[in-house]
Amino acid sequence: MTATVAPSPWPTPAARNPWRFGCELDGGRGLRWVLGRNGGLGPRRHLGGWLLLSGLSLGLALFLWWHGVAIAAAFAAAELALLGTLLLLCAHHAADREMLTLADGALVVEHRYGGRTERARFRAAWVRVEPARAQGSLVELSGEGRQIRVGRYLRPELRLQLAQELRRALRTVGLQAAVHQNTAMQHK
Repeated sequence: MTATVAPSPWPTPAARNPWRFGCELDGGRGLRWVLGRNGGLGPRRHLGGWLLLSGLSLGLALFLWWHGVAIAAAFAAAELALLGTLLLLCAHHAADREMLTLADGALVVEHRYGGRTERARFRAAWVRVEPARAQGSLVELSGEGRQIRVGRYLRPELRLQLAQELRRALRTVGLQAAVHQNTAMQHK
């Protein structure tokens, strides 16, 4: 019996990212978590959909108006105004997200909701990560007399994993800062 060994035609997986929700910044100088809405349509696609539906609706209204049903144009105009208003509201919140950046000894939390942006900056060594109330609730970040809640765009059962990942990242950054500080003091 003979055996032949050949290279696998399947690509080997790259080194697995140790972070489930976050990713490393360029050069490994920090971490970033981007938590956003799970919507498939952005503002441009909302506009494209509205234009497509408008063309169809107006075409049908003109056809009916041509055949003597003049009220169809009024209904088409009302329909398009209502649909446009609803799609505008959806498009306004399509880019909602939470972005957490851990770099240079600081945790910066940015929450974008509609046209507003809420931003908080914490020293990484002073941040506490806790559930806001109970299992599945938002994750509360607090420190230096301020607090902010994150995890709105995650399913409730995943928020505990986010909290654990944030704690691990903050410990890692804290240890790296302590080592950096000790080596700096030794070189003096």
